Amino acid sequence: MNNKGGDVKFIKFTGFNGYLAEKKHSLYPIHNLTWQVNEGEHWLLLGANGAGKSALSFALTGAAKSESGEFYSTFNHIEIVSSDIQKQMLKEELDKESPTLNCDFLYSSTPNNIDISLSKSLINLFNFEHLLQRYFRDLSTGETRKLLLIKAISSRPELLVLDEPFDGLDTEMVKTLHALLQTLKNQVTFVFVLNRYGETPHFVSHYGYVNKGELQHTIATPNAEQRDDLLKLLHLERTPLVIPPPNSNQVITQKNVVSPLVTLKEAKVTYADRVIFSNLNWQINKHQHWQLTGSNGSGKTCLLNLITGDNPQCYSNDINVFGFQRGSGESIWDIKQHIGYISNALHMDYRVSVSALNTIISGFFDSIGLYQKPTDEHIVVAKKWLALLGLADKQNISFTQLSYGDQRMLLIARAMVKHPTLLILDEPCLGLDEPNRQRVLLLIEKICAAKSSTVVYVNHHSEDKITGIEHYLSMNDY
Repeated sequence: MNNKGGDVKFIKFTGFNGYLAEKKHSLYPIHNLTWQVNEGEHWLLLGANGAGKSALSFALTGAAKSESGEFYSTFNHIEIVSSDIQKQMLKEELDKESPTLNCDFLYSSTPNNIDISLSKSLINLFNFEHLLQRYFRDLSTGETRKLLLIKAISSRPELLVLDEPFDGLDTEMVKTLHALLQTLKNQVTFVFVLNRYGETPHFVSHYGYVNKGELQHTIATPNAEQRDDLLKLLHLERTPLVIPPPNSNQVITQKNVVSPLVTLKEAKVTYADRVIFSNLNWQINKHQHWQLTGSNGSGKTCLLNLITGDNPQCYSNDINVFGFQRGSGESIWDIKQHIGYISNALHMDYRVSVSALNTIISGFFDSIGLYQKPTDEHIVVAKKWLALLGLADKQNISFTQLSYGDQRMLLIARAMVKHPTLLILDEPCLGLDEPNRQRVLLLIEKICAAKSSTVVYVNHHSEDKITGIEHYLSMNDY
């Protein structure tokens, strides 16, 4: 990467072929990329899950390994915020012996110094002051995203790449970020990767469509008709949504569980001197579907982790799950066998190099990775789920080589594959393109209607409402 001063800074790719080192064996490497981003332009990259949008966005930072072609840049300071970055940083944190405080993470030495005054303003804007003394690894999805945004913007980049910056943020924080980006548009050149087209900032001037690792179409200042034509390229042919039926063992397991499935009495979670929530009473009856809402940091994931046993405070609370009083000597399997779970924390933890097919099969065994020999029936059912989600052509590709969106689809199937008694979907649609999001929402509706599982659904987007969910719990009330 070359950096030289000039009147107007730019990044230019000419016939560039390459790949990201950690995604070298992905289905679609960067192919024949000829693209120029000039200072003052604001780009939006569109494309289906797995098309290569994130690979192109990382290439802007100089992270792509070149096989042929040219890459030239005169930008001196480039920052990127993405789910992949978030996942990598959390992995590094979990590998450390000692966790990092958020304030230390924010102000740690970097090649580009943090503007302290600006960072303080952003901390206030994002309501982050009370989280500075918390550990980085303890943040929720939305809180982690806010911290990465604060750090990136505080370093005053010339080019800022934002790959799904609104994912995990509650409604008010999405509005706050939009307003902030509007104030920065004359100081920073932006490149966005967005799956929700409706989140596109109004000042975006250039559009690009990515398919199979190639930037196939670009449009500058398009009119409404041109934008509509571009969006039509995002259409994904849908397969019939016929949910593979449960096997006989799963049916017997479900019949042995009686209502209520979960009861919490006066539940409370605290960290240091901060109360996340308290005095919470909740009962989940069989086939009674719930939507769980609340602002970032209100305790939605903490509450779900009390049920799954992934929060140690489950043993200091009065919780009954599937007939077992928490702390009465029940085994992990007594609980896990009845639960299917998808969350951002699980996605961050799923770092094993198993195939797409085996990722789904691991849902039968509630494991991260596959360590038991599956039956022929397990394999047949998992292949049906791959076909249902349009991923049959990727069954032998390693989970780690797939795009974030494709990984998400696999983890959703992993949660559903055994038709669990309780299906917990904590923001399942993060990172999904429009067709896949609609596919997943319809799939959840079918599961609710079939009454094969009881669903608990966490979501920040009003447009992602699920027909069949008629019970609501807001963590803002606790």
